[in-house]
Amino acid sequence: MTPPGAEERNAAEIAYWNGPAGLRWVSRQETQDALLAPAGEALLRRAAVQPGECVLDIGCGWGGLSIELARRVAPGGRVLGLDVSEPMLARARELKPLGLPLEFVRADATVHPFEPGSADLLFSRFGVMFFGDPARAFANMRAGLRRGARVVFACWRELRENPWLMLPLEEAYRHIPRLPQAGPEDPGAFSFASAARVRGILERAGFGTIQLETVALSLDLATGLGLESAVGTAVGIGPTARALEGQPAALKDAATAAIRAALARHQAGERIPLAGSIWIVTAVSP
Repeated sequence: MTPPGAEERNAAEIAYWNGPAGLRWVSRQETQDALLAPAGEALLRRAAVQPGECVLDIGCGWGGLSIELARRVAPGGRVLGLDVSEPMLARARELKPLGLPLEFVRADATVHPFEPGSADLLFSRFGVMFFGDPARAFANMRAGLRRGARVVFACWRELRENPWLMLPLEEAYRHIPRLPQAGPEDPGAFSFASAARVRGILERAGFGTIQLETVALSLDLATGLGLESAVGTAVGIGPTARALEGQPAALKDAATAAIRAALARHQAGERIPLAGSIWIVTAVSP
């Protein structure tokens, strides 16, 4: 299920997003859209897309923001949504409204032959932290941008700045082994947590006018549906889901019970709001 010509150093992430994890995320598509809506809204405001623009949406997943971008660039514009996950792209094609100037392509952005100098905006919500060689990937993506094109993407700040993920994980670790410690430059959700690293990657890829803005979020882990919905999200995605994979049922049950008890302490009616923190990164293709 690897896209043709994919970068070898991306193989593990490609396999992950085409395996059970990709299917699990697709099964939670509506919940994830609701949960991450505050991040998407902040990113769209910062991107300020205009009718007629050409947009590259990298790591587009099931395409919710690609669809919104296509609505905003029509008429006359177009959006290319790129992802490595066939399960997610299958859902994206199901969700795509007829008539929108939008195409979904399964490809590795590190090596994909983008149309040279054509796009006005490189956009991504949490889709650019998984490259084995991110500077090479961004250099390849820059080849698809016109001179003066904008870059706008969101990435997670450090795990400790994101209690919505940190709290369930720490509760799970009371009962299951900890995940191997990832290196600061290993691909993963938090590989762009360092502002200095992000600047360095973009500079090596040839971008200028690089800025990182801290955006604090309140993320409702329950998406308005109560405690059990929050528990399902906590154990179904992110580092907690990875930590629980392959564990004995008894340990999974104990970890889930601990997570449920911890989340209940933050419950406000049918909501369970927890803090999140992202970078919104902007740059310009000279």
